[in-house]
Amino acid sequence: MKLLSMKEMNMKDKFFSEYMQLIRNHVIPYQWEALNDRIEGAEPSYCMQNFKVASGKIQGKFMGMVFQDSDAYKWLEAVGYCLMWNPDKELEEIADGAIDDICAAQQPDGYLNTYYIIGGLDKRFTNLKDHHELYCLGHMIEAAVVYYQATGKRKFMDTAIRYVDCVNSIFGAEAGKLHGYPGHEVIEMALVRLYEVTKDEKHLRLAKYFIDERGKQPLYFESETIINQNNFHWKDSYFKFQYYQAGREVRQQEKAEGHAVRAVYLYSGMAAVANETGDESLIRACERLWDNITNKQMYITGAIGASRYGESFTFDYDLPNDTIYAETCAAVGLIFFARRMFELTKDSKYMNVLERVLFNGAISGMSLDGTKFFYVNPLEVVPEASEKDEQKRHVKVERQKWFGCACCPPNIARLLSSIGSYAYTETDECFFMNLYIGGDITTTIHGQNVELHVETNYPWDGAVKISFNQKEEAEFCYAIRIPDWCRKYVIALNGEEIQTDLVKGYVYLHRKWKNGDTITCDFNMEIILNQANPKVREDIGKAAISRGPLIYCLEEADNGNNLHRIYIKKDTKFTEQFEKDLLKGIVTLTCDGEKLVDSNWNEEVLYQIYQDPIFEKKTLKWIPYYSWANRNPGEMLVWVRTKV
Repeated sequence: MKLLSMKEMNMKDKFFSEYMQLIRNHVIPYQWEALNDRIEGAEPSYCMQNFKVASGKIQGKFMGMVFQDSDAYKWLEAVGYCLMWNPDKELEEIADGAIDDICAAQQPDGYLNTYYIIGGLDKRFTNLKDHHELYCLGHMIEAAVVYYQATGKRKFMDTAIRYVDCVNSIFGAEAGKLHGYPGHEVIEMALVRLYEVTKDEKHLRLAKYFIDERGKQPLYFESETIINQNNFHWKDSYFKFQYYQAGREVRQQEKAEGHAVRAVYLYSGMAAVANETGDESLIRACERLWDNITNKQMYITGAIGASRYGESFTFDYDLPNDTIYAETCAAVGLIFFARRMFELTKDSKYMNVLERVLFNGAISGMSLDGTKFFYVNPLEVVPEASEKDEQKRHVKVERQKWFGCACCPPNIARLLSSIGSYAYTETDECFFMNLYIGGDITTTIHGQNVELHVETNYPWDGAVKISFNQKEEAEFCYAIRIPDWCRKYVIALNGEEIQTDLVKGYVYLHRKWKNGDTITCDFNMEIILNQANPKVREDIGKAAISRGPLIYCLEEADNGNNLHRIYIKKDTKFTEQFEKDLLKGIVTLTCDGEKLVDSNWNEEVLYQIYQDPIFEKKTLKWIPYYSWANRNPGEMLVWVRTKV
């Protein structure tokens, strides 16, 4: 199975085309300025400066985070995707200049990491646990592959391959090599990406080695810590080496533990290697870890990583809404994991989660104008608490211009600039429609030319039309995902309703497709009151509202403050309306609710003998969760109390 290339699509989607143009026209230029420390009022990055210092172009010392190189790589990956669907000579020249600065820092043996080039090459690969060399290389590989696919230029990819060859000569199971693995995963899935392009088995073998070696006794990180005589930050925590998913071998791991981004990056690599090798034990491990995340540790928005402490998973059903962490990068990583699991299984349950994360927990990380970003994506916010409660200081009520640790903004950029490739995938005999994204598609299936036009106003309504514009007949299977939120739908072929059983959540239509053939899908977008498993303590007696793939929330701008006092009834009737001038055009929901008032309370009394509560009627207005915090700062709430 392969992803559809962004070169094979002409995106004409009312929802995501705007995001893609926003990335190209605003986010990429803005982030280039940030990487060069030219954003007034934003934390300096030092990213491109470090490459120039490392190459000797300027004098200076290393500045910023130990993984600062990776920000440039993620930016270049986003640029590569944009160049696939919108060639831009000026942007390409800027990217080529950045690549020149990066490649100029490469050492004679292929090594390329500015932290150690500037600070002392004698110490390289001595602290894999904490210093992110292999993580930075992973992002370098991904960017280099995409840039090569976009432009045909090999300079960056050849530089990355030389660095991989350097790593290959140092790490491995053979005697005399380091038996280590990365402290922050990502290189595993990147090496598979490189293998997919080069077909060089050594890249796949190295990816498999890093996965197989992880967690073996004696623990590499434990011996590394002893040799370095440095403090192991997590030694007295409940994480210990599972903070890095390295406390036991990956095939023995039963649940998602430790740093959430590290975890899903590792699992994505495991699934990618399993897909190439057919390793059944690795597949079973991926399935266990997926089930644990999505059934016991995932927010309704698709966000993961509940705790600020370690940016981590905690324990099953621990999903606080107001002290949540839910890093944007973790949401993006879960999308990567979902995509790789779908490639393994062709099961819609993975695409169902991918869609949930994409429309809620991921795009919430960027403002609608593309200039501000969330690191943390809460489900409940009170501004005063974020300001004055140290346990909630990480929960911001406004997106930030940039971060000293700026992993999230370029992660969003590289995801959204490539979103079309997640929407459609293909095998030798089948074309899969995973997401409902409009545009023109030109591809080849089993040696046959295929031309499609997809038209939709998703996610605002559930109507999707697929028109075939074949010059010649082409025989293949067209598979349509039926989303898990949809309880009523109609699929029609040339106006005739199709009645067929679902196979792993897909409707399969097999025929010789010809010019003029049309498939129409009508997914009923009912408004649903969702409830959480009773084991989720924070959501007992509460409901979250969804319509189609979107989770909705209440915001102070529409409903006033003290949102925690609001109640709705389980049989509440909603009215929906598309407001084209609000938050770039959204469907809003309104309903009758009630608000607990304090007229029977003396202001000086903190506790009193129980009295029946007094409520006032209130009209509530709901907006899609991803669009919150784009107006005046204020309270926000996803889970609302319910009344019988």
